[in-house]
Formats: sequence, structure tokens, C-alpha cells
Amino acid sequence: MASIAVYSVKGGVGKTTFAANLAWCAATISRRETLLWDLDPSNGAGYLLGVDPKKKRTAESVFSAERAPAKLIRKTDYPSLHLLPADESIRSLDRQFDRIGKKKRLAKLTQSLGKDYDRIVFDCPPVLNELSAQVMRAADLVIVPLPPSPLSTRAFEQVVDAVRGSGKGHPPILPVLSMVDMRRNLHKEARAANPKWPIVPLASAIEQCAVERRPIGAFAPRSPGARAFAQLWTAIERKLASKKK
Repeated sequence: MASIAVYSVKGGVGKTTFAANLAWCAATISRRETLLWDLDPSNGAGYLLGVDPKKKRTAESVFSAERAPAKLIRKTDYPSLHLLPADESIRSLDRQFDRIGKKKRLAKLTQSLGKDYDRIVFDCPPVLNELSAQVMRAADLVIVPLPPSPLSTRAFEQVVDAVRGSGKGHPPILPVLSMVDMRRNLHKEARAANPKWPIVPLASAIEQCAVERRPIGAFAPRSPGARAFAQLWTAIERKLASKKK
């Protein structure tokens, strides 16, 4: 089992779109049993996969041992892809972590879920707090979407500091240039400065994921956006393989 966190301290960078599409790639392209664990209270990952929330808010209960994670996991329309949805109760997790005093609670839950899943993808909230620190302790790889802009560069530096501050043996970071339009000079400069980073283009088909409520590979498999996510997933698998060596 390997766990992949999609994380940024800046909102509006396509984080949830990345998480949902990468989880779909893991299940559909690599044919791995995959869990998308939504840790963002907005429940955007569930929305993008067409999974409507239940009325009862119980997402935070898995951390206090009140309920086993398996009881909250939802099936999706895609074979081998399941969702552990979020809801507004996630907002109280920081207080709960302070109360139970367990720094690796999320890591232990992830390890337990690894008995049933080959890949776990975290859709993280865009914050720096105890929840994000717990994710860093549980993740094998951190994916950081970065639209080409000075603010994104600053946000990336904050992510690097947060990951490195999570302790010894922190997970490697894979920055990804997102929403790239090579007609713009700033975007060209960002690509030239980081030629080895994966790239996901600015594409209308990717934006349609929220309208279709499906991953791009499910409705536009031949599009540049679908190919970009497939290539990114290949890079992730290679990174995970090299980490094990």
C-alpha cells in the first residue's frame, strides 16, 4: 500500500480535481484497489465522483474510535475506486487531535486501511494545522499543484517547510505545474525554470469535471487533460517505486 497526499496551502489551485482524477487513474489505469479519502470539509472530492453526502455528519468519528472507517466508505461508479467522504464535522478535528493527544492517529488508520487498498489518495484541506501535520506523517508522497504565479511559488515554499517540519523520514514532494497556458509569458517562464516538473494544462475538459461530476478520463479519455493526468499518475508510480528501492 502507498498513500499519496494532494496538498496546497493555497485554495483554487485544482487540488480536489487532482485528487479525484489521480484516484481514478490509480483504480482504472493501474487497476489498483483505491480509496480516495476526502479530508476537506467542502466534500468536493465526493461531488466530483458523483457521490452525494449522507445527511448524518460522521466523518470525524473515525478519528476518535467511535466508528471504524470501513463503515463510512462509499462505493463509486468506478470499479476498484471507493470514497471516504468528508463533511462539516472535519472542521473540529484539530480540537479532537488535541484532546486525544495522538500524533499518528491518521497514519495508524491509513495503515489499517492498507489491508484492503493498494493506493490511498488524500484530498487535503488548504490549511496548515494538526490535520495537515498528521497527513504528512501518513503520506508516502505529497503532490503539490502549482499554477504559474508568484503566490503559488510562495505557497510551495510553505508546503516544503510544513513537510520537512513533520519529522524525520518526511515524504518526498512532487510539484506539478497546473492550469498551464503556454500562450502566456509567465507560464512559459515557469515551464522553462522547472522543465522536469510534470505539467497539467489549462483545459476546458478539466473544468468540465465539476459539471459532469466525473473524472476527465471517464468522459473525455482522448483529451489533453486526460493524457496529462495519466502521465502524472505514471510519474507518481515511478516515484513510489524508486522510494522503495
